[in-house]
Amino acid sequence: MSGYSALSAGYDILNSETDYESWADFIVEVFKKYGNNIESVLDLGCGTGAMTFALHDRGFDMTGVDLSIDMLSVAREECYDREITDILWLLQDMRSFELYGTVNACVCCLDGINHLTGKGDTKKCFATVHNYLDPDGLFVFDVNTPHKFEHFYGNNDYILEDEGVTVCWQNDYNKEKGICDFYLSVFEETDNGLWQRSDEVVRERCYSREELVGALEAAGFEVMGFFGDFGFGAPSEDCDRWYIVAKCKK
Repeated sequence: MSGYSALSAGYDILNSETDYESWADFIVEVFKKYGNNIESVLDLGCGTGAMTFALHDRGFDMTGVDLSIDMLSVAREECYDREITDILWLLQDMRSFELYGTVNACVCCLDGINHLTGKGDTKKCFATVHNYLDPDGLFVFDVNTPHKFEHFYGNNDYILEDEGVTVCWQNDYNKEKGICDFYLSVFEETDNGLWQRSDEVVRERCYSREELVGALEAAGFEVMGFFGDFGFGAPSEDCDRWYIVAKCKK
């Protein structure tokens, strides 16, 4: 879960096609459909804060938690640039974080849950989320699907480029273990015109629907919805991402 220090410079490039605005609108609709007067929201595994900012712009009291100080540094710089002073950023592990109080909802976007690769990690994470949610609070998260692991990740290679940053991305997916290792090389142009290379290995686990539902129910959640798109549609066999909504029962 520690492979994002060098990647912080290229993280937003990797996710450049992500429509955060539509995603945030979907989350707001989830809150309206399943929640009750949601005001405070935890963004778990917030990364550089793209979703944190999108939900903040929609009027929510936001807290961002991430294990990477480099990612949070990018988020803090964005706060300074936008003159935002009311987002709380916490450098903590998503399996065992501590908050100052409970929140109305928790979101975990862009396959943060897939980064829980160790034995019992989802159990620890879901139990901690449950602990800091208000009764009937919502937990909204997504995961990459088995279809995506097999057909998009697999053993494929990618090169992504933007001004001043190039990311080389090699995948190694072990279907039997359900583990995909991403070998990432980030080339960042420095002020003197030279390029600096940083290497990271990031790992994700492929979860089945049954595993996720079982882990949520064991942690005290009631699964409210399992969707394949922002229109609350049922997942198709070849969809790349599942969106899960669970309610905290206490």
